[in-house]
Formats: sequence, structure tokens, C-alpha cells
Amino acid sequence: MPGQDGRPSPAAGTRAGPEEDRPHPDTARHGTTGPQDIRRRLEHTGYLADDGLAVACHLALTLHRPLFCEGDAGVGKTSLAPALARVLGAELIRLQCYEGIDVSQALYDWDFPRQLLHLRAAEAVGATDAGKLEDELYGRRFLVARPLLRALESPSAVLLVDEIDRADDEFEAFLLELLSEYTVTLPELGTLRAENPPVVVLTSNRTREVHDALKRRCLYHWFDHPDFRRELAIVRTRLPRISERLATQVTTAVQTLRRQDLLKPPGVAETVDWAEALDALGADSLDADLALATLGSVLKYKEDTDKARGLDLAAVLASAPGGAAP
Repeated sequence: MPGQDGRPSPAAGTRAGPEEDRPHPDTARHGTTGPQDIRRRLEHTGYLADDGLAVACHLALTLHRPLFCEGDAGVGKTSLAPALARVLGAELIRLQCYEGIDVSQALYDWDFPRQLLHLRAAEAVGATDAGKLEDELYGRRFLVARPLLRALESPSAVLLVDEIDRADDEFEAFLLELLSEYTVTLPELGTLRAENPPVVVLTSNRTREVHDALKRRCLYHWFDHPDFRRELAIVRTRLPRISERLATQVTTAVQTLRRQDLLKPPGVAETVDWAEALDALGADSLDADLALATLGSVLKYKEDTDKARGLDLAAVLASAPGGAAP
């Protein structure tokens, strides 16, 4: 496999180069050799990462540090985790955060119906050893592993903690403790430690500020909206069947919409959605009337739609490379 500089990596049985040219043992364990290698591998999955994100991913793998991804909705934070899982050949485990999430929903719970059936069966056969029965009821047989415990016990996993900004302070504190040592203590079973710590990706839409203590534990990457060239490349990668003209016009229109004072500027996900919707309508290009008719694919607030209708969409589309539809 090629290294960062495009040269083949040393084969088995050959002498490696200078120490600084050798891959870090932790990244070698993941099968990657550096930021550019990770960037290329992500691109092969359809995920286009910039240099900053490639470096952040490399450091997360090398240092066993969680990667904290923050930015507006729809800019590619969540989709990074499944792309990394495919690159690493790892299991993707997702924890969707929400207000009020607690340990029983995130870490583990007990299978109460099966415990009750076991208890009744034990009573039916006259079991009298209360201690043994309790050990049976609270053994691994009846344990329900939730995402965090599954990630700790998986031999190879990418753990996505999605929208951590929606969880409360208590859950943040618990998560910080767990990610510090990749260990957790279950009162019934004792302390469990990850033999192979998962690769952890946390995302935040910044609906509230996440505490500094959790951010300090992580590597941080801010996701900006991409520039025109990068966004066009993403659309073409995600939807290779659509015409280049349609992809260019949709990207131009979305870039223009983002410069307006919108309540919810569209993300890259909405750009792809819009292009996909137009393709479903059989469009090879975009004109002002079709743009107005399909605004619901890219804008989700009435106020934003009203502002878009006030734009000269025909002039916007005419400014796209290749011009507007005839």
C-alpha cells in the first residue's frame, strides 16, 4: 500500500526506512500510514475530507483520542463515522443523544422479562439458594449491552456519539469519565476495561455549548460549509449519474442561498437532497421555475423559502459555470 509520499510501504521481510518514515504502531494497527493515506481511503468510500480533517483523523487513531466534530447540521459530521468504519473494517456503533438520556439507555440494562421468567422457573423447581439465584439473575446471560458497552467490548469499533449537545450535564460527565480510561464499573459485574479502545467520534450542532472538560479530552475539528469546488465534487461523488450541468447549477444556487440571512442555511446534505430530487423528476438542468417548485428539498423554514423566492434565481443560475437552462 502506498505511503504518504506515494511510494510503496516496505513489504514484509524488508528493512523499513528511517524511524521518522515508519508508521506509528497505533496507526499501523489500524492499517493506515498517515493523514494522506486516511484521506485517500475516505475518498474511496465517497467521503471527501480536507487536509485538516485528515490530520485530525490520523491523530485520533494514533493517540487514541476521541474526535469532537462541531459545526452546522448537514456538513458531514455524522457521515464521517461510517466512512471511518469502512476504512478501518470496523463495526459502527451509534449512540444518538437526546435530552434525558441516561446510563440504562446508553451503557447497559437488564432483560427484566427474561429475569422474571427465570425467577418463576427457579421457584417452580424449588430453588432455595437465594445468593446463587441472585448471581444468575444479574449475570451476563441477562445483561443487555447498550451502545457504549458494546463499543468497549468490541474487538474493533467506531463509536459515534451523535449530537452530544442534546444531552444534559450529568450524561456529559459520565461520558467524560468513560472516555478517559475506556473503562466502566457495573455494580453487579465489576470493572470492565476495553482491550481495544474504540475509535470515538462525537458530533455537536452547537445548540448549546459542550463543557470544556469533555472538549479537552478530545481532538477538535470545526466543519465549515465547503467552497464551491469542494461541494460540487461531493455532489458529483454522491450522485455520479446526474449531469454535470445540473450538479453545477444546484451547487451554485445553494452557495448563493447560504449568503442570505437565513434561519437555517442549507448544508451539503440538503445540496445532495436537492440534486437527487431534481434527478428523480428527470431534470438534466435547472431553471428558475423548477428551482422554486423544489425549494422544499433544500430549505425547511417558511421564512427562508420566502427569502429565496425574492431572489432573482434566473440570474443566479445564469452565473453558474455553463449558464442557466435554456
